Amino acid sequence: MKGYYTAPEKGVWEQVIEKSRFIGVVYPVAGLGEIEAARREVRAQYPAAKHYVYAYRLVEGKAEKSSDDGEPQGTGGRPILEILQYRELWDVLVVVVRYFGGILLGTGGLTRAYGGTVKELLAKTGVTLLTPHVAYRLKVPYSWYENVKYHLRGRAWPVKDEIFREDVELAVWVPQAETERFKAWLEEFAGGQVSSEEEGVVWAGTAADLEQKA
Repeated sequence: MKGYYTAPEKGVWEQVIEKSRFIGVVYPVAGLGEIEAARREVRAQYPAAKHYVYAYRLVEGKAEKSSDDGEPQGTGGRPILEILQYRELWDVLVVVVRYFGGILLGTGGLTRAYGGTVKELLAKTGVTLLTPHVAYRLKVPYSWYENVKYHLRGRAWPVKDEIFREDVELAVWVPQAETERFKAWLEEFAGGQVSSEEEGVVWAGTAADLEQKA
């Protein structure tokens, strides 16, 4: 997989349709444990609602599931899941909470209400593209520290962590497609003065996203 889209952060959006309150909540998630914790959080934040309709997709194992939570079959969870599929979103959970207002919407009305809530929710929250990055641990002499950081920033290779010991250790995430360029630059620039150790592959957003979260 070259990359996939996900929600960058938790988001909330709501609307009222025929006196029923629809509250959409989106979470980035990485496993079933996080999904269950998020669902419990939603129920605690919005108690006594009539329905907690949800859908999720997990990239590991390509797992996905939806639930109508008491609404007529196919009117809640399925429309949410279809939007996640169409948008190619993974590692995401969407819950739509409904406080019933006393007016029946019918199957078509429910499908439009749940689907419309999710579309507006995702438009508000936005999505981010995750691509594979290789994580490196650099050991940098203090005399090289500022210069190395300057060059890393100029090449959009974000520093995720810094540890000051005998040398400075920098955790750097490099897009997988740029690893050979990174190795060549490090050898040419530092000439063996800066050591590097590969720590594995991580999925991450754009350089701008990573800098904001660093």
